[in-house]
Amino acid sequence: MKTNEGAIDRVMRIAVGILLLALTYNHTIGPWGWIGLVALLTGAIGWCPIYTLLGINTRRAKLN
Repeated sequence: MKTNEGAIDRVMRIAVGILLLALTYNHTIGPWGWIGLVALLTGAIGWCPIYTLLGINTRRAKLN
């Protein structure tokens, strides 16, 4: 499983995931906020299965 998310993508996913979970915890939004777990998890591990299916890679290529 190779990472396919860049640094900005990962930070945004983690931030959105935390925000959605916090809003769900405070009963500001309904149970749809639990989708924040997916964003948080994919941001934490750096791999998105949907990106793999679509052939998307936001990670910067390494310079040798």
